[in-house]
Amino acid sequence: MKLEIDLDTGSVHTIDGDTALPLDLTTPEAFRLMTRAWLRATWEAKYIYSMTWMGRPIIQLPDDLLRLQELVVAQRPDVILETGIAHGGSLIFNASLLKALGHGHVIGIDIDIRAHNRAAIEAHQMYQEGLITMYEGSSIDPDVAAQVIEQIGPQANVLVVLDANHTKQHVLRELETYSPLVPVGGYIVASDGGIMAEMAGGPRTSDDWGWNNPQDAAREFVESHPDFVLSRPDIPFNEGTAVDYVSYFGNGYIRRIA
Repeated sequence: MKLEIDLDTGSVHTIDGDTALPLDLTTPEAFRLMTRAWLRATWEAKYIYSMTWMGRPIIQLPDDLLRLQELVVAQRPDVILETGIAHGGSLIFNASLLKALGHGHVIGIDIDIRAHNRAAIEAHQMYQEGLITMYEGSSIDPDVAAQVIEQIGPQANVLVVLDANHTKQHVLRELETYSPLVPVGGYIVASDGGIMAEMAGGPRTSDDWGWNNPQDAAREFVESHPDFVLSRPDIPFNEGTAVDYVSYFGNGYIRRIA
């Protein structure tokens, strides 16, 4: 697909062969096309590798962080369980949200918590205040999962964010392991499947990303688990014309309904 953006007239043209369709930039359709181009540009430029949260690198699209914040405020979890830690920015981000809400704890799991990242996280105010616990090991290792589930307990309101190994089979095993922790009305967020599917075969990708991604794992999971549905949370405030998320997550929001 080719786009021609005309800022003088405030329009975008989708060009397909000899046809061109002008869309006013104020329309949801134009915003959708521009978003697709913008997300590709963020991937190509490694834009998400350029930000921090409270001093720690946070490798997330800012739009996804704001939408996640809305979900945290709506669900008000006792525990946010994250798979994948990297530099710890997401741990710090979620811990700071829970501190602002006056309730909750963050648990992070990573197969390899590098020494310099662990030291920086453990020295951080959010960790020092007892808001973060880390486990080193695979998120689908039965022993690691058992420790995490025992710490959380049976009655906690848990929000699960999956951001570790992004292969379809790994995410499916994470969903099977941690979905029982989620209360009715609560969410699991399978990160980054949308951008993987969109960028399959491009720079820093594999050809199988079109299907081998968290978004496809989420879709397959809900097909065999009727207690869960794919359900992106409603936008709680919107005075504009855009109706879509600007997101790397795609259809990775899974809501428990029973």
